[in-house]
Amino acid sequence: MLGVYCVTLHVSGEILHLVFCVCISGPASVVTMLVAPLLLVLFVPFSPSSGAQLPNQAKAKDLPIATNGQPFPWDRMRLPTTVTPLHYDLAIHPNLTTLDFTGVVRIELDVHEDTNTVILHAKQMQISNVFLLAPEGIKRLQVLEYPRFHQLALLSDSMLIKGRKYEVHLAFAANLSDSFHGFYKGSYRTSSGEVRVLASTQFEATFARGAFPCFDEPAFKANFTIRIIREPRHIAISNMPMVNVKTVELPGGLLEDHFDTTVKMSTYLVAYIVSDFKSVSKTTQHGVKISIYAVPEKIDQTAFALDAAVKLLDFYDDYFDIPYPLPKQDLAAIPDFQSGAMENWGLTTYRETGLLFDPEKSSASDKLGITKVIAHELAHQWFGNLVTMEWWNDLWLNEGFAKFMEFISLDITYPELHVDDFFLAKCFEAMEVDSLSSSHPVSTPVENPTQIQEMFDDVSYDKGACILNMLRDFLTPEAFEIGIVRYLKRYSYQNTVNSHLWENDLDEGRLKHTEFCSKRKTQTGASKWYSGDELDVRAIMDTWTLQEGFPLVTVEVRGREVRLSQERYLKTDDPSPSEGFLWQIPLTYKTSASNTVHRFLLKTKTDVLFLPEEVDWVKFNVDMSGYYMVHYAGEGWNSVIKLLQHNHTALSGNDRANLIHNVFQLVSIEKVRLDTALELSLYLSRETKIMAVTQGFGELVPLYKLMEKRDMKVLENQMKVSLLDLIDQQEWNDSGSVSQRVLRSYLLLFACVRNYAPCVTKATQLFNQWKDSDGTMSLPVDITMAVFVIGARMPEGWDFLFEKYRHSLQMSVKSRMKTAMAVSPLQDKLKWMMEQSLIGEIMKTQDLPDVVVSVSKNPHGYQLAWDFLRANWHTMIKKFDLGSHTISHLVTGVTNQYSTREMLDEVRNFFGSLTEETGSEMRCIQQAYETIEDNIRWTDKNLPLLQSHKFTKK
Repeated sequence: MLGVYCVTLHVSGEILHLVFCVCISGPASVVTMLVAPLLLVLFVPFSPSSGAQLPNQAKAKDLPIATNGQPFPWDRMRLPTTVTPLHYDLAIHPNLTTLDFTGVVRIELDVHEDTNTVILHAKQMQISNVFLLAPEGIKRLQVLEYPRFHQLALLSDSMLIKGRKYEVHLAFAANLSDSFHGFYKGSYRTSSGEVRVLASTQFEATFARGAFPCFDEPAFKANFTIRIIREPRHIAISNMPMVNVKTVELPGGLLEDHFDTTVKMSTYLVAYIVSDFKSVSKTTQHGVKISIYAVPEKIDQTAFALDAAVKLLDFYDDYFDIPYPLPKQDLAAIPDFQSGAMENWGLTTYRETGLLFDPEKSSASDKLGITKVIAHELAHQWFGNLVTMEWWNDLWLNEGFAKFMEFISLDITYPELHVDDFFLAKCFEAMEVDSLSSSHPVSTPVENPTQIQEMFDDVSYDKGACILNMLRDFLTPEAFEIGIVRYLKRYSYQNTVNSHLWENDLDEGRLKHTEFCSKRKTQTGASKWYSGDELDVRAIMDTWTLQEGFPLVTVEVRGREVRLSQERYLKTDDPSPSEGFLWQIPLTYKTSASNTVHRFLLKTKTDVLFLPEEVDWVKFNVDMSGYYMVHYAGEGWNSVIKLLQHNHTALSGNDRANLIHNVFQLVSIEKVRLDTALELSLYLSRETKIMAVTQGFGELVPLYKLMEKRDMKVLENQMKVSLLDLIDQQEWNDSGSVSQRVLRSYLLLFACVRNYAPCVTKATQLFNQWKDSDGTMSLPVDITMAVFVIGARMPEGWDFLFEKYRHSLQMSVKSRMKTAMAVSPLQDKLKWMMEQSLIGEIMKTQDLPDVVVSVSKNPHGYQLAWDFLRANWHTMIKKFDLGSHTISHLVTGVTNQYSTREMLDEVRNFFGSLTEETGSEMRCIQQAYETIEDNIRWTDKNLPLLQSHKFTKK
């Protein structure tokens, strides 16, 4: 093909009277990259300038060295703020045959200080033909690269003047990533066996720099105008809709889609996908077009997600009193996706299991999970996208709020899901991590990409949500809602820091000690709500966001007097990490004398409150609205046990789950004896609430595993007896509420895994019938996990299950089959499964972490999982990225059940052999050490008690 293309360049509103005319010949893929006017600069010869000046930020001898041997003019991980981006014009062409991409970006710059250097990010890409467009003309720029910080320095012969606008042009090329971040390749297999390829993005937290040169920090917000070149067999989608459905035909049969300019946003929210997906659409009451994209053969599984997205976006539009600012919101189910989902503005992306729902095959748990993840990502369109944390140290301002809003939104839009029944699990999970000395404050300093990745953990998400819930209960839901809406309106399209939330909005007017607190005191009868003349929300919340860990409140009742003390709850032999911690704790409590919720703000190490009368029992942290544990000293635990044994419904299900959690956690730090905790758990045979049951089982299962390893069958069976009545009550069908159905699935699975004979017999019968029908028999969805687990115990059953897994198009069914196969006793199958997940052809590599962790929990597979983790460590950290939640999940998931010094030595020897580049400094490794040490202490202390069968109260 032969053509002549000309362009007149514009800079900052001024026309540069320079016209490029070039004669182009060559492959179509090259020609098409030159059609857009800005791409013509690629053909201006590039010769680096030698006269560029370095900034006076440091002496040259102290500066890092660029790849060409010259001093690199910047020595910090964070970018300078002398120059900031205003607008990106990005053209990109992914080639899904050669699995690479080329592109050109034009960045409009705002200069805040005179400089001759522009520092920005680029990672593992070829950069060429770099120019500065200034009012006085086009200038070539010298480019220096410093790969350690993923930085480029663009050096100009002349000064960029403060207050003026400039543009830089950069051409770039790279391979589509083999990982799950940046601009990466994905694939899926059709029912006929054809493999189809797609390309999609995942830029959070620091991966936009691997897709195009950019200022890849959240504070550098800008507008983006994106064009994507593709083949006709594919479609392209991005953050914004196409400009008047504008697609340009290019030489070589390619097409170029032009997308509208985005609102002002951070680089990590940019997204684009090139695929053969199909879509379905609806419009919200506020006029926003919602579309769900999925691979063609699964598009019929999108109806539920589409309805949920419409309902939830309308809810947030009204709740936040801020209209969703984009004309559309796409939700895309990606076949290869590491995270659960991603909140890219206008184009949220999900694992297929997080979006696809088959009414005939998906379970109640699947419905709950899908609505929660959609609610989370759509909440981010306001918390995170509209208002963004300034730096990753305050990630919780994004993730804690989005996690919290999952439950607020679904409680109103989907009351039948009873999401309140599941919120406590998030707080328990956060406390598990937060009880270690290697925990971190919700808001904590981070700098390099690995540290940033580590912020995506249970502390930022779950603890963040739990302390927000505590604050909401403390302020009242109405005051809390007013505060967060003011916060969102005040900082729209801006960046914030932790203190902004408390200083300006949730602490609006400091909520004077008058009407609000008088009302609270009258309502609750509390002897003291708080001290002082005003309620200082920032002073309270700083104690929860700026220090790690959480408090243990010890309560001792003496007549009408309740003595209170606080300390940090910490699982360690070393008391020093717990010294100097003090929280302002919004305590809630109720007593045997009244159902009224009383309130008391504990601001000091110790304090005393007085009850109106003597009581039989007192329960603090009502419904576990607060993020703290409680120890009932003296006769306190005996009173609680007596209450549960004789009238457990006097307390709510959440209160009962809270008590179970607290008493077993207190065994770990030797505040309570194990036999006291076991005696409290005996009431579980009468329990029906899901959180109390699952928490009770969650505390008891490790004991079963401990006894299994030591062949303590008599004792194990003795402990099971109190739970069998509850299991026997379960029916093998799909009846009941969502909570009842999720509980049924949990209990029947537990019973089959623990070899409870009636369950094993029933599941075996059902599996054989299902197998005889060649998988066509319709099983009740909620009991399929139990059936599959039993079927996978025999080689022929495992093989049959795997064949059905390979050919199923229902992602929720595949997920249950995968889990069942991973808990099989067949060691050769377990090893093969992990190997295939790593290869990624038959089983998806995105599922590898879950497979390995599931195998590690299998008594027949825990050594296999550990050996696999060690043997493939370097491959996995490249695939999943250092510091990521996935790597953390692998490390802690595989090691957290070890309880011997021999295994601790083995774990220390392996991780101790790593370098910083291969993960030695990751927080999850320290967490693994601490957890194993705690398991050893617990076993040494409590195993003799278990072996002596002494379960009577002391």
